[in-house]
Amino acid sequence: QVQLVESGGGLVQAGGSLRLSCAASGRTFSSYNMGWFRQAPGKEREFVAAISRSVTTYYDITYYADSVKGRFTISRDNAKSALYLQMNSLKPEDTAVYYCAARYSGTYRDSRSYNYWGQGTQVTVSS
Repeated sequence: QVQLVESGGGLVQAGGSLRLSCAASGRTFSSYNMGWFRQAPGKEREFVAAISRSVTTYYDITYYADSVKGRFTISRDNAKSALYLQMNSLKPEDTAVYYCAARYSGTYRDSRSYNYWGQGTQVTVSS
């Protein structure tokens, strides 16, 4: 089991940057595939980014939603049991509660594949 705690959210002007962090408890963080999702008011939770370990090369593979590709970067530090989301060139439409999540397997885009979730951190981008 793993517990996840997000931080780093806040209020930023359009064009600005934020770096979200997700601290994980437990000794098996490196074995999980991780993801970031977001949920805006009145909308469903949507996939933002994911990072998975290749079973053949053992390097991380990253995935992004089209809406954030080129602006957001997901990364992890297994030694610190931490997941990050660097968000640049933020837009008002990026305003949402951002969640980190961990999964054993399944589809990286599907929130139903994720077994553990953090409580979320609010990101607000003003125009």
